[in-house]
Amino acid sequence: MPYCNVSHAEIYYEDIGEGKPIVMIHGYSPDHRLMKGCMEPVFSDTDGWRRLYIDLPGMGATKKYEAIKNSDEMLEAVIEWIDVVIPDQEYVLVGESYGGYIARGLIKHHPERVRGAAFICPVIIPEATHRTVPEHRVLRADEAFLASLSSEEAEYFSGSLVTLDKNSWDRFKGEVVSGMSVADEHFLMKVKESYSFSFEVDQMNFDKPALFLLGRQDDIVGYKDALDVMEKYPRGTFAVLDTAGHNLQIEQAEVLNSLIAEWMERVQQEQRNG
Repeated sequence: MPYCNVSHAEIYYEDIGEGKPIVMIHGYSPDHRLMKGCMEPVFSDTDGWRRLYIDLPGMGATKKYEAIKNSDEMLEAVIEWIDVVIPDQEYVLVGESYGGYIARGLIKHHPERVRGAAFICPVIIPEATHRTVPEHRVLRADEAFLASLSSEEAEYFSGSLVTLDKNSWDRFKGEVVSGMSVADEHFLMKVKESYSFSFEVDQMNFDKPALFLLGRQDDIVGYKDALDVMEKYPRGTFAVLDTAGHNLQIEQAEVLNSLIAEWMERVQQEQRNG
């Protein structure tokens, strides 16, 4: 298992394929399995990409992170990891939820190295009470399948997704809950007290190919706040998907695959154009 030692963590990551580095950053409390589950299918028919899946400090198999106290230091750990694994190289980003917030911090710190960015249900406003979010609602439910779950499982599932069926459940358990179950909750609660960066993001235009995938029914980060930063991403596609909550990557997998593939083609075209 590959590990990378940085100042305040021993970071676990998975390194797949060869080519243009594409850094995948998961959200708060799952681990790399979330990003691997939603992104690897996109690469089934394409090559030329080196996929780097990180476990953020306090999550997954990353170790020796206890000295980290806030999101600034989480970002610093990721920056150090990037500088060790792909030193001085240009790279591309995909960030989900909190990973999208970290990605925007990376854009600020590496404006010339980041050549494209995709965001899946990204955190735009760190303070949860300041976000514009809809109420949770279930839009599709396989009642027969729900009846096969325990009451605790059914309640948790129903409160987490808007599409309730066996495929969603299997992926949710295997890609999201699997990581959450090994997260260091005490550590994450500590960092959550300093969840916002000490600096502002999105202060300059990111004039590279970008993609924002937003869930119309996302009751965790919402979609409206992301539309407020649209003008900062003049090369950005902003897609608000119906029948998609905060687990959009599961509930709208085919649309995600298509839009991610189109975004990667834009990144490659930009590279070909020099």
